[in-house]
Amino acid sequence: MKRKRIVIMGAAGRDFHNFNMLYRGRKDVEVIAFTATQIPDIEGRKYPASLAGALYPKGIPILAEAELPEIIAKRAVEEVLFSYSDVSNQYVMEKAALVNALGAHFTVAGAAPTMVGSSKPVISICAVRTGSGKSQTTRAVADILIEAGKSVIAIRHPMPYGNLAKQKVQRFATFDDLAKHECTIEEIEEYEPHIVKGVIVYAGVDYEAILRQAEKEADVVLWDGGNNDLPFYKPDLHIVVVDPHRPGHECTYYPGRANVLLADAIVINKIDTADLRSIEEVRANIAHLNPRATVIDAASPIRVENPERIKGKRVLCVEDGPTLTHGGMKYGAAVMAARKYHAGEIVDPRPYLAGKLVETFEKYPDIGPLLPAMGYGPEQVMDLQKTIAKVRCDLVIIGTPINLERYVKISRPSLRVTYDLQEIGRPNLRDVIGRYIKL
Repeated sequence: MKRKRIVIMGAAGRDFHNFNMLYRGRKDVEVIAFTATQIPDIEGRKYPASLAGALYPKGIPILAEAELPEIIAKRAVEEVLFSYSDVSNQYVMEKAALVNALGAHFTVAGAAPTMVGSSKPVISICAVRTGSGKSQTTRAVADILIEAGKSVIAIRHPMPYGNLAKQKVQRFATFDDLAKHECTIEEIEEYEPHIVKGVIVYAGVDYEAILRQAEKEADVVLWDGGNNDLPFYKPDLHIVVVDPHRPGHECTYYPGRANVLLADAIVINKIDTADLRSIEEVRANIAHLNPRATVIDAASPIRVENPERIKGKRVLCVEDGPTLTHGGMKYGAAVMAARKYHAGEIVDPRPYLAGKLVETFEKYPDIGPLLPAMGYGPEQVMDLQKTIAKVRCDLVIIGTPINLERYVKISRPSLRVTYDLQEIGRPNLRDVIGRYIKL
């Protein structure tokens, strides 16, 4: 049988899941390679045979996306499956045009064929862009379920940046588990807030195997989505967070728009800091795209201990990395705190960048005078630490979701900014959850 030759364009997450769901074990398809972008240092590795299955005894190579034209030409590739997220619709169609011009079909996977069904109720929390406020929304949903006496397991969107075979199924219940699995800062930012609240987190590579293990100890499964991707599990309740600081993106980003169309409930976050015109634009777009969805208004007010220390100071603002990079935000919680409490100056870190952080700013030149907490590996963590030490400032304001000083040595005085979801009026999350799960 002649096998159709396919390449999967990805970023170490959705691409592996799509392979597992759509192609693993299929004798009529040969996946030639994965290509990788967005995440540093992914290319040059392999999706291992232990995960790829018997048809791939040598595994599947992971190559740089820049090599796609050469791969299509040399291997007579017939189809390219686009499998990553948080990109503009324009970007997706530019990739489609390239692939079509090279002679191959360009496809994107449907939502339903890539969702695993569960024996337990599933609530998915996703977003239209990275940095919309999905994480604090997930924590709020977990709090409601725990207060109702439910055993909650959070399953996090994949971030498999290490040994893929070892990361097939990962379980995080304590800080020791973070060290055991050699988590990156990006992973810790998502897992630690759950662990602090006593919620067990699962993640990894094989999301059907992950779900089957999690179901053994859960009354309710929370899909903690990432990177504005669609859920990997079939949800009983699909909650989507939109961001009025980026109005219109709920219409123009992939697959954020699909999330809005699928949503049962939509949370308009950051109402406390967005301007009224942007909020109303987002509200009108929701009404046009998905009038059946319940709309919840919410804020994410920041909290700072001893905020008086900020006034008049020269401050370095360290923000969540993915929010500034492929999320495209120009500010985060640290900048908001600096402005609110009258910092004298936000110091530009760009003259002091070390190592791979130089590459980050070259790839994302619009970040501006902020420092993304990049930590996809030990080298990046050291570069972050060196950069912070070199910046001439009075105070470091940390706007990451975790206590960064637990993982990065910060030699200068610092303050941490924290934030949780604050719902405004009714309907609220409890109202919505109660329609699907008895509380």
